[in-house]
Amino acid sequence: MQMSAPMSPPSLDVGIVGCGKVGAVLGAALQLAGHHVVATSAISDASRERAALLLPGVPVTSVEEVVASAGVVLLTVPDDAIADLVTGLASQHAWDGGRLAVHTSGFHGIEVLDPVIEAGGEAAALHPAMTFTGVAKDLSRITGTPFAVTASPGAGLVAEALVVDLGGDPFPLADEDRAEYHFALAHSANHLVTLVAQSQQLLRGIGIDDPSRLLRPLLEAALDNALERGDKALTGPVARGDIRTVRAHLATARQQDDDIDTAYRALAWATAKRAAARRTLPAEVSGPMLDLFGSNEKDTNG
Repeated sequence: MQMSAPMSPPSLDVGIVGCGKVGAVLGAALQLAGHHVVATSAISDASRERAALLLPGVPVTSVEEVVASAGVVLLTVPDDAIADLVTGLASQHAWDGGRLAVHTSGFHGIEVLDPVIEAGGEAAALHPAMTFTGVAKDLSRITGTPFAVTASPGAGLVAEALVVDLGGDPFPLADEDRAEYHFALAHSANHLVTLVAQSQQLLRGIGIDDPSRLLRPLLEAALDNALERGDKALTGPVARGDIRTVRAHLATARQQDDDIDTAYRALAWATAKRAAARRTLPAEVSGPMLDLFGSNEKDTNG
């Protein structure tokens, strides 16, 4: 008896609306997985360069033509542009006939894609917990990356399959949880970049030409400890209650750019609050320590 060869998953015709850092990389990854990227839109010179490098041979055309030519439309545009884009296309009946529209916003769920569903299509929000640079090396970084998946009832399996094809690890995320999910990721990753850049600036200011040599081992250890132990990893003068040292840090912060001074005060206060809550900050110094930073409490009067 002759065994039949296993069937490969069907190839999808994918259109990329917005060939930015995310769109170009995800499009290239879908091509590697055997899908057909039929067209992309790219307005800026940088987007056109990314299309040429990561999606060679893929036609660069208008948004309307991208949507018309694809069964799966990947909307990789800024968060605030998604709703207007989808609604505008709906007014032109671009979604008629049924398509799967996918956006990659971490903040939005599928509510911004309602016009697609009303036109008989399906919708999904796939957000990779990863930062993209828009170059080929991003392709290997997708492997194993968690993707938050929120999908309309008929799109769940296809959305998860697309993530698997990309090399990612899909997990379900409720529509109502996406704002808090995205806040958590942005608060950590985006503000980490700001903090590192501020520290690099301070070290260069005292003549250290390669601040990364000092910061890398410290930050890598701190990140590993924080991910493993949470607040138990808190260390340093604030968590220890070294008021004199912290007072000296505040004096130094006042001599820096406003963004550094403000960031240090806010984060030192938050550190003191969390250390006090865990009782790792000695009770006799928690009050005086918090007083150093002034009032950062929420206004609960209105």
